[in-house]
Amino acid sequence: MRLAINGFGRIGRTILRQILALPADAGIELLGVNDIAPLGACAYLFQYDSTFGPYPGRVETAPETLVVDGRYIPFTHSDDLKRIDLSGVDVLLDCTGVARSSDVARRGLDAGARKVLISGPSPAAELTVVLGANEDQLGDARIVSNASCTTNGLAPLIKVIHGIAGIETAHMTTIHCYTNSQPMVDAPRGNLARSRAGALSMVPTTTSATHLVNEVLPELAGRISGAAVRVPSASVSAVDLVIQLAQDCREDAFVSALRAAIDASPILGWTDQPLVSSDLRARPESLVLAGPETRMTGPRQVRVFGWYDNEWGFSARMLDVARLMA
Repeated sequence: MRLAINGFGRIGRTILRQILALPADAGIELLGVNDIAPLGACAYLFQYDSTFGPYPGRVETAPETLVVDGRYIPFTHSDDLKRIDLSGVDVLLDCTGVARSSDVARRGLDAGARKVLISGPSPAAELTVVLGANEDQLGDARIVSNASCTTNGLAPLIKVIHGIAGIETAHMTTIHCYTNSQPMVDAPRGNLARSRAGALSMVPTTTSATHLVNEVLPELAGRISGAAVRVPSASVSAVDLVIQLAQDCREDAFVSALRAAIDASPILGWTDQPLVSSDLRARPESLVLAGPETRMTGPRQVRVFGWYDNEWGFSARMLDVARLMA
């Protein structure tokens, strides 16, 4: 599989770390990276990461090239992909956050890439895919959205629980670390609460996950509501989900069935340990269920809680979905 990365921000750099950690026979060839920032700054931010720590190998630069552990990665600086030759690229990973119009999303195809995978929700995508929820619908779509980090954690869990006992209704709260969509100090934003300093307060806000769950699991459309609270933490988020089941269940039977389904999933995890958010940093799962937090009130109401590294886990799913597309 031959890949290229457009946009070398949080997700682009995390994807590169994961590619470099793969064995030589993993079958992934990175043909290049594009970002409008200076190469020296990109190399520095790749080498020294405040969340995941310093890169353990050697990072250097050469003319128009990022060199990591002796591996030469062509590096371009175009704000329009149509100026770059992407012929030979099976999947372009668009990690810019700006591929929201069909014109912008198609630029990778116009430059020669066979397909484009967008690292976030995008109305320009032909299809939104979440691994563990609707990857069987992928077909030959050429412009695909990988949804959001929260949707990647929520949708597979929803599908598992719906298969166990059915879902009448559910409400999800994502307890989400702050992101660069929030200011570090109070500054005007369209959403007044989101205009407050992200690292100083818990900020109630909205989430795109519930809309996206409706899209990837249409059989549950209209049954799932959700909200978000941005919290003063730089890494790892959580899903707190309360569900009204369609069938009566005993708590022990429900937990046993849930645990078995999670254990069988390649992208979901389970822990019986009393973990905190920092313990989940750089975990590759879409969601890690906290077993001690699972409980029922009566025969139909269940509460489940799970952790997800919203950067590392999401980046892992980008590579997984790219494999399916290629």
